[in-house]
Amino acid sequence: MAAAAAAQPRSSETFVDNKRKDDVRMANIAAAQSVADAVRTSLGPKGMDKMISTSSGEVIITNDGATILNKMEVLQPAAKFLVELSKSQDVVAGDGTTTVVVIAGALLKASLNLLMSGIHPTTVSDAVHKVSVKAVDILSAMAVPVELSDTESLVKSASTSLNSKVVSQYSTLLAPLAVDAVLSVVDPNNPDLVDLKDIKIVKKLGGTVDDTQLIKGLVFDKKVSHAAGGPTRVENAKIAVIQFQISPPKTDIEQSIVVSDYSQMDRILKEERNYILGMIKKIKATGCNVLLIQKSILRDAVTDLSLHYLAKAKILVIKDVERDEIEFITKTLNCLPISNIEHFRAEKLGYADLVEEVSLGDGGKLVKITGIKDMGRTTSVLVRGSNQLVIDEAERSLHDALCVVRCLVNKKFLIAGGGAPEIELSRQLGAWAKVLQGMEGYCVKAFAEALEVIPYTLAENAGLNPIAIVTELRNRHAQGEINAGINVRKGQITNILEENVVQPLLVSTSAISLATECVRMILKIDDIVTVR
Repeated sequence: MAAAAAAQPRSSETFVDNKRKDDVRMANIAAAQSVADAVRTSLGPKGMDKMISTSSGEVIITNDGATILNKMEVLQPAAKFLVELSKSQDVVAGDGTTTVVVIAGALLKASLNLLMSGIHPTTVSDAVHKVSVKAVDILSAMAVPVELSDTESLVKSASTSLNSKVVSQYSTLLAPLAVDAVLSVVDPNNPDLVDLKDIKIVKKLGGTVDDTQLIKGLVFDKKVSHAAGGPTRVENAKIAVIQFQISPPKTDIEQSIVVSDYSQMDRILKEERNYILGMIKKIKATGCNVLLIQKSILRDAVTDLSLHYLAKAKILVIKDVERDEIEFITKTLNCLPISNIEHFRAEKLGYADLVEEVSLGDGGKLVKITGIKDMGRTTSVLVRGSNQLVIDEAERSLHDALCVVRCLVNKKFLIAGGGAPEIELSRQLGAWAKVLQGMEGYCVKAFAEALEVIPYTLAENAGLNPIAIVTELRNRHAQGEINAGINVRKGQITNILEENVVQPLLVSTSAISLATECVRMILKIDDIVTVR
């Protein structure tokens, strides 16, 4: 009996098994690291591209971190954090989507080593937060202010963003184009806000990326309706955007009309003609000579008969305008969409000098509207390319360049690129760690070293000796050359600002803040509960 009592542990003693919690953390960190390693090779101007093959057989070639991770089907919950991380960096800054994931991966690796040494996850997590706050201060101190009137600096930062893309050889054309596009949509009333929805990118197959152009006005990837020989060019255009159908009406419910003799049939056709003619007379009465007709689901937006009468009335017709384009079109033309023939009045029309169908050399056709009166603050970019893959990648790269310029409009500071800010952060945080006491200093030192992953990866992807380059870079920074960075083209270390490799401050600061936030989140998780 006594033996049995002795075998039972006393209730006051508690034993908590931490093994499982550690395992969950390790598994989360390992999964997140493997995602970071997958995109690490595509960092920087000499980074590799990824070919993504989707289940539907579509092929995408890109080295945009956000696109790669978006298409990856990640199942592990912690790894999904990194996918979301690159998405949020894409929303905040638009560029640096690969950088942010690589930094998060490196911080996680450092955290893993600290956890293995027996440091409590909360201590590590707090240290990550302190590093993030301090890093943003250091970066802000390094930044160089920039004015929006200084287009040269804006073009430099846009071309730095484009240099790491597949279409980098066209950066001399696309960078100034992106800067002009953003500056043309900045509203003087609130100059810090740029809505990229005001820049419409129209993709048209054919030609090369060199044929990409900025169009002050509207461009449609459509032909004019040629039925019944309508006009294809109209000067002094009065443009109406209509959301109703110029076709015989239908009833709302399914029904059938039984016609028993020819005279009734003739009456139906005559009524149809009169109905359509009545509509077209009302349109013509306002002096309108260009019609943009919204795509209709319920019935044909225009019939052959109505097109015939419209052509007789010398009205140019562009049909099948997508519903989501209506807002952009009306903003550009400074007109109102008309949803009913009864509301068709001259004051709702937009005015332009010229609407014409332009033939591109390779058989494609576009409709251009130029010389718009009182044009809204919008602009269109026509992107050309020899195949769909190139066009898609050119559009993504252009989006990144536009985002970079938008960042500079929001926060008018530039910072050196080429791994310079990361090494400087690493150096200053390392020095700061010596001042801190206890565990914190130890953790901060580990994270300071982790930030060297960016220059290390840049050198590695460029085929240089990463250890030699990073050591030399540290040495230069210790001597006070803040802007020394890796010049990938020359394969050595130079002053990166003089080489015009610059990026907006917002890209770097948001990359650090978002990466540290993500790492803290992963560190705080100690169990995964699956709910069926």
